[in-house]
Formats: sequence, structure tokens, C-alpha cells
Amino acid sequence: MTVRARRSVGCFQPRRCPGPLASLFRFALTAALFSAMALPQSALAQDSGDTTGPGPSLVPLPEPFQRPIAQDPENPLAVPGGAGTIQTAEPVIGGKVEDLPAPVQEMREMIMKAARDADYEALRPLIGVGANTTQLSLGGYDGDPIEYIRALSGDPEGYEILAILLEVMEAGYAIYDPGTPNEMFVWPYFVATSLDDLTPKQRVELFKLVTAGDYEDMRSFGAYVFYRVGITPDGRWRFFVAGD
Repeated sequence: MTVRARRSVGCFQPRRCPGPLASLFRFALTAALFSAMALPQSALAQDSGDTTGPGPSLVPLPEPFQRPIAQDPENPLAVPGGAGTIQTAEPVIGGKVEDLPAPVQEMREMIMKAARDADYEALRPLIGVGANTTQLSLGGYDGDPIEYIRALSGDPEGYEILAILLEVMEAGYAIYDPGTPNEMFVWPYFVATSLDDLTPKQRVELFKLVTAGDYEDMRSFGAYVFYRVGITPDGRWRFFVAGD
């Protein structure tokens, strides 16, 4: 069964809507630009007993925002300035799943299996803990990440958000900053495309995730702003966020 975004005053979260879309993304942009969390060395974090969610971190900015020049390979959203800045590469649309690095394929399959099986506890080791926790909010959060994800769902058991996660991972992917230290594989590829230029087939793919009304709202905003997932080349699940 296809899961679609629930429209509510221009908001694409399935349950909670903090306000008008324009204000929503001004907040998201500000939170992202001033974050400074470094990427970890390993793909899966070891359990340290700390279940506090991470603060704002690395999430590719949707168009029409201008992506900044990164001065730190581990924090491409850092405010630019000073010597030694590097220009990040433009995102490209990915190919077949088989073209993904093996660690990325493995993480994708584990996420999809947990979502398909409605097994939240299978997601827990993939999410990690402490500073290495998968980013689930552009504004940060406190508490157990599993309970935070469940609370995003439109149903009390949390199955809707798992279905959304599965739909996102079944879509095509984009590659952000290809060939640079900041390389990231992001689902769905709509985050890196112009919604005005979608082919009929691509629109059918998009409507598996959002409604026609949501599509028109996002076209007006200028970007896909529903849920997206990022995985690093070494197989770390970096984020699962929507505009919030």
C-alpha cells in the first residue's frame, strides 16, 4: 500500500506540523548552517549507553538554497570563510543499486528489512548511540531515537513511518559531493532534481511518496522536502529527516 504525505497547512510531516512551509525551511537552513558535528570513523556505532539524540548536523540542503563552500571536509555546512575552502561537487543521479559501494548496499538492505518486518529493534543498532546516532531531526531531539521515530508516525504503533522509510529506500538515489571527502548517497533522488522537469514516469515514482497536492506545494517552494535518507560510503546511516 502506498504511503503518502499527509497535507496540513503546507507541512509534509506525517503527524506534526510546526508552521507554514516558508518558516519551516528558514529554520531548517539556519539549523543546518550552524551545525558542527564531525563524521565518525566507523559505520556502526558501539553502544556507550548514551541515548541522547544528536544536534543539528550534515543534511544536504534542498534547492533553491545555494549550497555553501565547505571549509571543513567533515562539516560541509560550516559557515564559509578563511583560507583553505573547497568547492563541493554538484550532486548527480545514481544508477543501479548494484553500483553502490558494498557497505552502502548492506546498510540499505538492513534498513529496508527492518522496516519491511516492522522491527524497530532491528533499526536500533543501525541508528547507533550518542554523537554517532543517525540524525532524525534538523533541530535535534532528546531521548530514545526509536521512540522518536515511532512518534513521527500517524498511527500509535509507528507502522506508517516505517512504510515511508521503506518507500524512500526503494526509490532511486542521488550522489552528493561525488569524488570528494564529503560524498554521500541520498534517497530519494528527487532531492537533487528539479520538480518542474520530472518525466511522467518520475512523477509516478514521486506520487508513491507524496500526494499531487504536495507535489504542487513543493514545486512552489522549489524543492522536494519530504523524508530523505543519507548513507556514507563506509555504510553509516547518516540521517533520516524531513523538513521540521
